[in-house]
Amino acid sequence: MSLLRVSGTKLVDEQGNEVILRGAGLGGWMNMENFISGYPGCEHQIREALVEAIGQEKSEFFFDKFLEYFFTDADAQFFKSLGLNCIRLPFNYRHFEDDMNPRVLKESGFKHLDRVINTCAAHGIYTILDMHTAPGGQNTDWHSDHGTHIANFWNHKDFQDRSVWLWEQLAAHYKGNKWIAGYNPLNEPTDPKHTRVVAFYDRVHKAVRAIDPDHVIFFDGNTFASDFSHFGDAHKNWDNTAYSIHDYSSYGFPAAPETYTGTEEQRRRLRRSYEKKREWMDERGLCVWNGEWGPVYARKQYEGEATDSINESRINVLKDQLSIYNQDRLSWSIWTYKDIGFQGMVYVSTSTPYMTLFKDLLAKKHRLAVDAWGADDTAVRDVYQPLIDHVTTEIPREFQNLYPHPVWKLDSRVTRLARNILVSEFMIREWADKFVGKSEQELDEIAASFKFEMCEKREGLNRILMENAKLVQ
Repeated sequence: MSLLRVSGTKLVDEQGNEVILRGAGLGGWMNMENFISGYPGCEHQIREALVEAIGQEKSEFFFDKFLEYFFTDADAQFFKSLGLNCIRLPFNYRHFEDDMNPRVLKESGFKHLDRVINTCAAHGIYTILDMHTAPGGQNTDWHSDHGTHIANFWNHKDFQDRSVWLWEQLAAHYKGNKWIAGYNPLNEPTDPKHTRVVAFYDRVHKAVRAIDPDHVIFFDGNTFASDFSHFGDAHKNWDNTAYSIHDYSSYGFPAAPETYTGTEEQRRRLRRSYEKKREWMDERGLCVWNGEWGPVYARKQYEGEATDSINESRINVLKDQLSIYNQDRLSWSIWTYKDIGFQGMVYVSTSTPYMTLFKDLLAKKHRLAVDAWGADDTAVRDVYQPLIDHVTTEIPREFQNLYPHPVWKLDSRVTRLARNILVSEFMIREWADKFVGKSEQELDEIAASFKFEMCEKREGLNRILMENAKLVQ
């Protein structure tokens, strides 16, 4: 056990020895996500709907058991057996305060966060605390749990004030905990002006440092952790700080420009995309952490006989990315550790009560492409194309690209609002209705579907991660 710190371009322990963090994010847990946890829309919407469907007491029971079972000692044992040494812990601010009762700390928020941090520590695994959802939504996507496409975190100072306040509470609670590798104050910000994110980082850095001078702070780049071009010399005000990129490749997703075969040109594009994201840090000799990356995978219940060939191509993307990271001795955290079968290192078996209960709804979600992440819109493309054509025709070309372009192209913007916000909203009560009439024992069994013992392992992926964890020590 050793408190980590930044030394130049490296993370080091208390003796000054380099430490390379290799691990995964615990997505879908204390910040639930639709494609990970298997529901439509956003987390606050399904929580509200479940209360309406089965009552406050049963709803709280289900979600508490879900949090308990999602990561246990068995998960930590397995994770450590792969030679991995760090887990990024995304959390939702709603666990610690209520919008209608702001700045009043909910001590219950620490119940599961403390438990998992201590469980990981018992197995020699570092953790990084990641505010994945901030008040008002710090980005334009579903995983900041605000239900719209407007990142209002940047438009209302009080949302930022509350986030700084919460980090002060977290810093006070975790100060001195050597198994925490550091704090990741804001996941994937999308500030259209590019300057407010830097100003917020100044504020949160000062606030945390006034309480906790020791833990590393990991700052994501703007525009989904990809853009540091407006940071200037801001780093000179921030001590013991590393900088986080998210290095997803389009080759690892259904909408890939072409099938990835590892040609010289494709590998050049992989490297160029990665190098561009870290360019600002490299010019200044700063420490880089790849906080998220990794492809998604085909599933036999949806892709049928094409599943294996699709996944072979996606795994090749992963291998070539790892080759780049190994050359740079890069610390990384793959996305994600556990889910219902789309991206996780382990995933809930289709035979479990949860997957059985939601089999038809999950198939419907897939067909309608209501989850934005890795969506395959083949079955509904003709429905939305007229709307895309309408906007393209009526809006002059010079006005068609709105921030966060190019991450959100015009067609992506139209379909995200129409499919992923509007249509998914109509499916939320359909999800909650599945729980009506369930006894407490049945709710426990549904939540227990997420136990490690009820999961299958993505063997090929895990073998590659284990092999690469050994390559760079």
